[in-house]
Order: sequence, then structure tokens, then C-alpha cells
Amino acid sequence: MTNPSETDGVTPETATEATAPGTLEAELAEARAKVDEHWNSYLRAVAETDNVRKRAQRDVEAASRYAIERFAAELLDVRDSLELGVAAGAAAEGARLLEGMEATLRLLNKAFEKSGVSVLDPVGQPFNPEFHEAMATQPSAEQPAGTVLAVVQKGYVLNGRLLRPARVLVARAPDPPAN
Repeated sequence: MTNPSETDGVTPETATEATAPGTLEAELAEARAKVDEHWNSYLRAVAETDNVRKRAQRDVEAASRYAIERFAAELLDVRDSLELGVAAGAAAEGARLLEGMEATLRLLNKAFEKSGVSVLDPVGQPFNPEFHEAMATQPSAEQPAGTVLAVVQKGYVLNGRLLRPARVLVARAPDPPAN
């Protein structure tokens, strides 16, 4: 069996030096200073983490509150154009009124385009239940079964995500002749 003082490097000569009260007090003071330093570092890290969390929460709240700000600003021109059209509508001739409506529609399409909104107008394409809602089927000899024949109401996609499906009429095989 080995003597514990041999394994830890403490000899009877150094044992008296290591246990001297002044040395122990100095080591204790040094250890306490390190503990205080680490504690302060910990408190600063906790405070910084809390500040980051609060800042991120404020950013998320602001983003959700003002997410459509850019889109809304684009629609202001559309609203102005519609108001002018309504004001001039009673005295305007049909062709001029139609021209104003077409200009307003161009403004709206431009606002949609800038905001990532695209129109689903699937005439002639295969029916896709992920983006189309079948309102009815109609026999067709010109189009293959399952093809969109007509759009009842256009659909819209926002940056690849469906906002509203296109409501469509879908082709089916022609009815067999009656005997």
C-alpha cells in the first residue's frame, strides 16, 4: 500500500509550508476572487441573454404588426385611382370609364407583382387539386379529361404559398350518344 503523501507530492517538509495560515488565507482569497469574477461574468451573460431575448421579441412583434406595410403602401395608388374613377363615373362616357378601370387594374397588378402575389389562371392546364377547386365538370371532345376548361374565379399565390385556389370547370370525357 502506498503512502498518500507520496502520491500527491506532499512531503513532511512541504506539509508545514502548505498548511501555514498565511498561505491558506492567500489561496482562499484568490479562490474567492475567482469565484466573484466568475459570478459577475455569469450575471453579465444572463443579463445579455435576457436583453437579446427581449430585443428579438420586440422585433418579432414589430414584424408581425407591420408585415404588410410595403404592400399597403402599394395599394394606396390603387385606392386613389378608384376614388378618382368613382368621382368621375357619373359624368364619364363608357370608353373613358373603361380606360380608367384598366389603368387601375394595371396598378393593382403591379402592386401584386412587387409583393410576390401571382395570379393562378390555369386554362388549358391539367387540374391540380393543390391549386384548383373544381366547381363542375363539363364534357369536352376538344380537351382531354382532367384539363381545366374555364376559370370561374382566379386563384392567387403569395411567394409560392396558396392564398386562394382557382375555381375552375374541368373537362371530362364526352357523354356517350343516346340510343
